[in-house]
Amino acid sequence: MRGKGTSYENMTIIVQNYVESLISKYPYWNRTLGADHFFVTCHDVGVRATEGLPLLVKNSIRAVCSPSYDVGFIPHKDIALPQVLQPFALPRGGDDIENRTTLGFWAGHRNSKIRVILARTWENDTELDISNNRINRASGHLVYQKRFYRTKFCICPGGSQVNSARIADSIHYGCIPVILSNYYDLPFNDILDWGKFSVILEEKDVYQLKQILKDISDEQFVTLHNNLVKIQKHFQWNTPPIPYDAFHMVMYDLWLRHYVIKY
Repeated sequence: MRGKGTSYENMTIIVQNYVESLISKYPYWNRTLGADHFFVTCHDVGVRATEGLPLLVKNSIRAVCSPSYDVGFIPHKDIALPQVLQPFALPRGGDDIENRTTLGFWAGHRNSKIRVILARTWENDTELDISNNRINRASGHLVYQKRFYRTKFCICPGGSQVNSARIADSIHYGCIPVILSNYYDLPFNDILDWGKFSVILEEKDVYQLKQILKDISDEQFVTLHNNLVKIQKHFQWNTPPIPYDAFHMVMYDLWLRHYVIKY
């Protein structure tokens, strides 16, 4: 719809008419008023397009890419999709701890409050590699991606409405993701124990960020890194799908909901 230039208002009407036709024509929706159905909204466009259907948003399972609670995400009902930008520019990282000499890395647009604070606080630090803008491609080929290989911890601050593929990139390149965000449901968090392969912080921790990372012992870092390598396969989409990849993880996440959702 967006590609055809459809306005937000008309998107809402189109989606509303479509769902209402499901309700009127087919018996399966009406068994649970849509609670055993799911739909995907991977951008703010999808959120806007469903605004005319509170029944859909309230009852059906939403699979979303940005599960922040300011856009109506319901944690026990909805699921978070991993944002994976494929194909990856470079091979996966792992078993390369000796090459990781930089403490922490982030580069990106300052499109949220926490990103502005992160850049202002740490952009001149000698141990944290913090760039308050995206890395210019003119500086070299795949410079951004190569920094993931040299870094122990990759900072993943919350974005505006839509978060980036930075978490999945960090996992792929073997860099421990540091989740710096309030009220954010991580992909597969009822299947995977994120505390065993990432560092999860609240936004207020940004001011102590370097000390928090330095307090993680070498032994703890090795454990986090080894666990990260184990779960890389869960953040890879394949065609056709292969066991334990992102597709199967999403299907399992949806299957788990049939114990939760009772209208």
